[in-house]
Amino acid sequence: MKKRISIVLAMLLALGFSASAQGVKTEKFRVEGNCNMCKTRIEKAANSVEGVQSADWDVKTKMITVKFDPAKTDLHKINTAIAKAGHDTEMLKASDEAYDKLPACCKYRKDD
Repeated sequence: MKKRISIVLAMLLALGFSASAQGVKTEKFRVEGNCNMCKTRIEKAANSVEGVQSADWDVKTKMITVKFDPAKTDLHKINTAIAKAGHDTEMLKASDEAYDKLPACCKYRKDD
């Protein structure tokens, strides 16, 4: 009897983990930046959005990989948070005010 209960509990746990994994979406998109300070700022902005589970920005490729729960957030909200931090994305351009607050080494626009 104890063995059957253990098996049933193990199956329920496995179902719970697979159901939660199905709710995770992974997306990649370009974010402008230059250095590891940018990396920290971009990832912090993306991770501040409720529903984002992880964010990893690659300095060389300028691509961010974001894992998030689409029931809690969407790409527009993630892009908005990154743009508010001063970084242009494929979807949104950061305001001049947010961009101007970036340190000199983080300025990526050609007209600077």
